[in-house]
Amino acid sequence: MKLGVYQCRAGATQDEKLAGLEKHMAGQHCSLVLCPELFATGYDAKADYGKLAEAPTGPFAKRMAGLAILHGTALAWGYAERGEDGVYNSAALIGPEGQMLANHRKRLASPQSFEVEAFGLGEAVTFAEVGGVRVAMIICYEVEFPESLRQAARGGAQLVLVPTALGRDWGIVAEKVVPTRAFENGIYIGYADHAGELHGLGFYGGGRIVAPDGEVSAVPVGEEGFVTLDIDLDRVAAAQARLPYLVDSRKL
Repeated sequence: MKLGVYQCRAGATQDEKLAGLEKHMAGQHCSLVLCPELFATGYDAKADYGKLAEAPTGPFAKRMAGLAILHGTALAWGYAERGEDGVYNSAALIGPEGQMLANHRKRLASPQSFEVEAFGLGEAVTFAEVGGVRVAMIICYEVEFPESLRQAARGGAQLVLVPTALGRDWGIVAEKVVPTRAFENGIYIGYADHAGELHGLGFYGGGRIVAPDGEVSAVPVGEEGFVTLDIDLDRVAAAQARLPYLVDSRKL
C-alpha cells in the first residue's frame, strides 16, 4: 500500500482544497490518501456546524467519491456529520470505487475548544480494511492518549489514520507524541494537519507519516503539502516482534 497525507491551508475554500488534493494525487498512484480534521468545512471556531453538517453520503462525500473513483484511491477526511441525534466531528473513509468503508465519530473533544459545545461524542476506535491493510481511525486529541493507540493495535491495526487540527502551540504532539505512539505499538501512523491561520486560530502544520519504529518518514512542507510512503507490513511485524509491548502490557 502507498499512503498519502495531504496538508491543506487553513483558510482555503472547499473548492480550493479539492483542487489542491486532486493536483497532488495526480500521478501518485496512492492506495489511500488522508486529509485533515474537519477538512470539508475547515476547523473554524466561528462556523455554524449545525448548518454545515452533512450526512456521511452528503454532497461533499459525493465529490470525494468522484476523486476516489477517478484516481482509484481510497480517501479519508474529516467533516461535520449530521446524525439522527446530533452533529458529530467525524472522519469518513471511502474505498477506490467510492464505497463507504468506515465512519468514525470523535469521542474526545479537544479541551477548551468550540468542539465541546458544537459536537456530540462518539465511541471507541473505528476499524476497516484497505488494500489488505488493517486500518484504524481516530481524530486529533484522541492520539494523545496511549489507550487509543493500544486499543487500535490490539484490534489488529497496522496503520492508524489521524486527521487533526493541531494548534500552533502544540508542536510537541506532532514531533514527540505521535512518533512515540507509533513506536510503543509497532504500527504506522498517518497524521494530516491544517497549516496557517483561520479566524484567529493558528495551526502547526504538523502532518506526517510515522513508521512502526517511531521514525518520522515523511513530512509535508508549507501550508499546502503532500507526502507519501509505502506501508510495509513486514516492518510492522518486525517492530512488534522486536519489542513485544502488546503482549507484555497484558501482564501489567
